[in-house]
Amino acid sequence: MEMGIIAWIILGALSGWIASMITGNDARMGAVANIIVGIIGAFIGGLIFRFLGGQGVTGFNIWSALVSIVGAVVLLLIVNAIRK
Repeated sequence: MEMGIIAWIILGALSGWIASMITGNDARMGAVANIIVGIIGAFIGGLIFRFLGGQGVTGFNIWSALVSIVGAVVLLLIVNAIRK
């Protein structure tokens, strides 16, 4: 299923926000940062899940949100490790 730009922004915002709460970055991140982290996280999560034999982002659904959250958490953990 093809996702439009609005769907990517919504998925990115939701995923980035959840990932920032999981990693403890919520206080430092605004809406734009959450969107960017979520969208990049969707790509990272897609790579991870495809490498493991699964599917990446499949559309605007719960599975895609999970993939995006996993990727965003990985991204934020890497950023936190570099900052320290």
